[in-house]
Amino acid sequence: QVRLVESGGGLVQAGGSLRLSCTASGSIVSIDAMGWYRQAPGKQRKLVAAITSDGTKNYGDSVRGRFTISRDSAKNTVYLQMNSLEPEDTAVYQCTEYIFGSWGQGTQVTVSS
Repeated sequence: QVRLVESGGGLVQAGGSLRLSCTASGSIVSIDAMGWYRQAPGKQRKLVAAITSDGTKNYGDSVRGRFTISRDSAKNTVYLQMNSLEPEDTAVYQCTEYIFGSWGQGTQVTVSS
């Protein structure tokens, strides 16, 4: 199994930036692709960004061009750099890995207008 711990959320004004981190522990040698999802109150959880072990990236339509996903394999960490934040980005952000289906506990991102 894999344990994922997110950090880096918080309150920011519209137009600002935040960087989220997700660090994996446990059976990390089996980790391949990882992703970030978000869920706003009353809405379904949606893909924000995903990255494979070879660095291939995929983004949700609403964040493409503003958010960047990256990974540091030596630190077992995946990052989500979020720029030009909008109030619509307010949500709980969770990371996941696709081998065991583990999820982190989530980190709250709130963007004020």
